[in-house]
Amino acid sequence: MGKWKQMVENRGCIWIQGAGELASGVAFRLYHCGYRIVLAEVAKPKAVRRLVAFAEAVYSGQAMVEGISGRFLPSEQVDFPLDHVAICIDPAGRQIRRLQPAAVVDARMTKKRPSPLPTADIPIIGLGPAIRCGRDAVFVVETHRQARLGALLTEGEAIPNTGAPGLLGGETSRRLLRSPASGQLQPQRQIGDLVQEGETVATVAGEVVKSQIAGLLRGLIHPEAELSTGESNRSALVSR
Repeated sequence: MGKWKQMVENRGCIWIQGAGELASGVAFRLYHCGYRIVLAEVAKPKAVRRLVAFAEAVYSGQAMVEGISGRFLPSEQVDFPLDHVAICIDPAGRQIRRLQPAAVVDARMTKKRPSPLPTADIPIIGLGPAIRCGRDAVFVVETHRQARLGALLTEGEAIPNTGAPGLLGGETSRRLLRSPASGQLQPQRQIGDLVQEGETVATVAGEVVKSQIAGLLRGLIHPEAELSTGESNRSALVSR
């Protein structure tokens, strides 16, 4: 009876696995719809647009996103708050069984088949590529800009990862800056700065990260995050 009583009490409670930009957008919308939210992250999140991501609370203890307060708690103490959202470090979702939310949103955006979460009979809603309805989630939400962005899929999968970012301000790949080496980002500019094409934005292990276009610096990965060399590792975001 205890388990079922808790599930009834938690009907308005949602667990979001991930606290990056898209996960934070989901949390924003659900919070304003009256849901109580917990977001779970890794120990060193790699969100780039940190000013609009609750993942920042992992580093600073709190984060404010569009007027909503996010507060960090140790995973064993986290619960569904009423007047803010909660953020914890729990990459495997171990606290899901304890909290028994009404649903889980898988917003890890790994763009590959996700590792299973301990949800038992709790429904999962997945975001983005490689999550399949009926196998990994009950529903999948399309996240591709040029496809049916925001569409709720009841079968199949979202558009596969193309490897190229969506078109924004007339630019795709050039607006994303990649880490040239393994290590931690040492920023030379701040989010919100205007930068010129060829300007140094940061360094990683002594190697420079230069803007490929002139525009507004909209994101920088946190200096404590560990970066690795490779095309998949974004370190900053500039847009016109």
